[in-house]
Amino acid sequence: MVTSKAASVEQYLQELPPERREVLAAVRKVILNNLDKDFEEGMQYGMIGYYVPHRVFPDGYHCDPKQPLPFAGLAAQKNNYSLYLMCIYGDQAKEKQLRDAFAKAGKKPNMGKSCVRFKKLDDLPLEAIGKLIGSITAAQYVAQYLKARPKR
Repeated sequence: MVTSKAASVEQYLQELPPERREVLAAVRKVILNNLDKDFEEGMQYGMIGYYVPHRVFPDGYHCDPKQPLPFAGLAAQKNNYSLYLMCIYGDQAKEKQLRDAFAKAGKKPNMGKSCVRFKKLDDLPLEAIGKLIGSITAAQYVAQYLKARPKR
């Protein structure tokens, strides 16, 4: 994975060649247009992150409580782009919803547990990505996370 040392989303985007910036900007727009108001955007783990801030969920991410709880991530990798959708990790219904959207659009997903890799913007069913992002509030996501996270 390629990570950036950029301090802001704007700096991260400016570091990219114009054609790669354009792809991420289009996906970012879909995310921001559908994101619940209690999520925030910023740099997280060397990529654009969307997360539940500490003001909403003070515990933070159990792996590193100093980090806000990750919800989604967007990155330009060396050979592709990655869209990390933690909201589908462990949620079979949401994962199926996304896979069905790919099939309906005639696209073949390149997916891991929460990562969707793509080479060009046309590889993504953007409308379905927006619906998925918009289908869960920060409060719902925190409840899902608390139910699934390891017990301390």
